[in-house]
Amino acid sequence: MAKLISDILEQNNFSRQDIIQLLNANAEDTKNIFRKAKDIKRKYIGNKVYFRGLIEFSNICSKDCLYCGIRKSNQNVERYNISDENILRAAKFAYENDYGSIVIQGGELRNKAFVNRIDNLLKEIKRITNNKIGITLSLGEQSEETYKRWFDSGAHRYLLRIEASNKELYYKIHPNTDIHSFDERIKCLSRLSRVGYQTGTGVMIGLPFQTTEDLADDLLFFKSMDIDMIGMGPYIEHKDTPLYAYKDFLMPLKERFTLSLKMIAILRIMQKDINIAAATALQAIDPIGREKAIEIGANIIMPNITPPSYRANYRLYENKPCIDENEEDCVNCIEMRIKLINGEIGYGKWGDSKHYFKRHLKEELH
Repeated sequence: MAKLISDILEQNNFSRQDIIQLLNANAEDTKNIFRKAKDIKRKYIGNKVYFRGLIEFSNICSKDCLYCGIRKSNQNVERYNISDENILRAAKFAYENDYGSIVIQGGELRNKAFVNRIDNLLKEIKRITNNKIGITLSLGEQSEETYKRWFDSGAHRYLLRIEASNKELYYKIHPNTDIHSFDERIKCLSRLSRVGYQTGTGVMIGLPFQTTEDLADDLLFFKSMDIDMIGMGPYIEHKDTPLYAYKDFLMPLKERFTLSLKMIAILRIMQKDINIAAATALQAIDPIGREKAIEIGANIIMPNITPPSYRANYRLYENKPCIDENEEDCVNCIEMRIKLINGEIGYGKWGDSKHYFKRHLKEELH
């Protein structure tokens, strides 16, 4: 016999079946889930929202993910590689505007020149910001040696999304070739944690072939891996990808959006002190999608500070928002939106994961 949603929400731990039931909750029960998540966030995180100035520095990628608009095989995208000078200018903009942190994100590459370039950029960013800007990297799978080198040069957070924790589903959305390995992805998350990064991952919600059970397992995966930060959002198809062939079999965008909010809310209840990003993809569906995510659990937002002339070519999915805004417009817009939902921007703060410090304290005690 199914439990009442109210009874599930009173528990300290959710079983897999509990999570499935929460994900399948009707509209009225969903309001109660959101209300609980808001209370948890207020108690453990507070109302502060932290900026991560997003620099999408290159769309050149060695991977061929079946859902991604910058996949290696896509011949319809104009490839770019922003100069070091422009990357440093963006980082300085974030520093001078009191963002607190930046994210350096790009296509996945593993060659020596790439590794050296990132290393040099990290050192220079730290120098020009007086070591005051926090740095998150999202640059894919690397060796432990590379992760350590970048960590020593100034990066302290790393986002490596698993996209699907179900191995079978993972290979349905990634070609099963030498350059796509589920096991390597998992190993990289462990490497990042060993090196000392605040380790982040995430999934897409509403994928072809994905089940509610898969999503429940994703949430349990985050917990089992002791993840410090999560970035997840709705799957939005891109016309120049193989998965676009399944567009007619997908749940409607609005349902993907609601399901994404449920995932964020349930995750906040399950893992009270982690950082959760309000994914930009939410705004591609709902004009105030990111704000809705912040209300029910998210506490990180990523204003895009990539030079506007490049943004349209870093299009992982269709209808990417904010590709024409300049840096100042973007932050002014976000600031106003966050104030409308009674949030407070943590200007000048790194906004590190509380869970990370609790996890490390446990390790030291043992």
